[in-house]
Amino acid sequence: MKGTPKKQTLDSYLRGQYTEKTAVAYAREIDLYLTNCPQAASATYATITAYIGRIRSKYRPSTVNRILSSIKAYYSYLCATGERTDHPAASIELKDQRRRDIQLQDLLRPEELETLLARTERYPNLEGRNKVLVSLLMYQALLPAEMEQLRAGDIDLEAGTVYIRPTGKTSGRELSLKPSQVLLFYRYIREERPRLLQGRKTEALLVGIRGGAMAAEDITKHVKRSYQGLYPGRPVTAQTVRQSVLANLLKQGHDVSVVQVFAGHRYPGSTERYRQDDVATLAAAVRKYHPFG
Repeated sequence: MKGTPKKQTLDSYLRGQYTEKTAVAYAREIDLYLTNCPQAASATYATITAYIGRIRSKYRPSTVNRILSSIKAYYSYLCATGERTDHPAASIELKDQRRRDIQLQDLLRPEELETLLARTERYPNLEGRNKVLVSLLMYQALLPAEMEQLRAGDIDLEAGTVYIRPTGKTSGRELSLKPSQVLLFYRYIREERPRLLQGRKTEALLVGIRGGAMAAEDITKHVKRSYQGLYPGRPVTAQTVRQSVLANLLKQGHDVSVVQVFAGHRYPGSTERYRQDDVATLAAAVRKYHPFG
């Protein structure tokens, strides 16, 4: 007779959903929460908000937000293992956090996004790498942190897909590559990337001129530096490119749930922020096709 399957542990759940660093930080905060709230497993919305209320006077908003994110991860685990059928903390939001409003006047139209790949490269040996990097921004709307985690093995050229690992902010997912990307990735992975590595060993997809893996900060700086002044008065950054892609998709009529999965958002509310319903405020309204599917 086969034994009952072992229940997934909290630690393995966290490591499967978040980066190693985030999983460790969340586990630490959850331990403190369980110590201070012995009945946490059966806690209600009111119980959790009361707990958050008590710690708000002790910590700065960013710390409280991290603690809340950890608590949400704990209840997501309970839901995943069937210990709870509801998520009592899902709708809790901190009102004193800095809002990251979408600056509509900075968004790029689909045709403006397409010009990013037409940039003349200063260093020819980095042209393939840079086009791969920018294409991941404008076609898959990846975050720099997601791009940092990409491995060459995450690209399936035969299937035409890329696997995105989860981060502390986004969920893992598999996205389709555009046909034009497949050849671009093929040349970069088979020819240009080995030349950049110069014999060094790293699994990272994106590597620098000296063969080292590109960090999220390097990617952010590269985009900002490369497109500075391209559209006067509007900053072209990794953030504004991602925001433009997501806002354009919603404007095209794609369902919020579809865009949510595409973006890796954990909650629908994160995707809803990209809606552009007030036509009078649209400095960058979508006029026609943007590559999505």
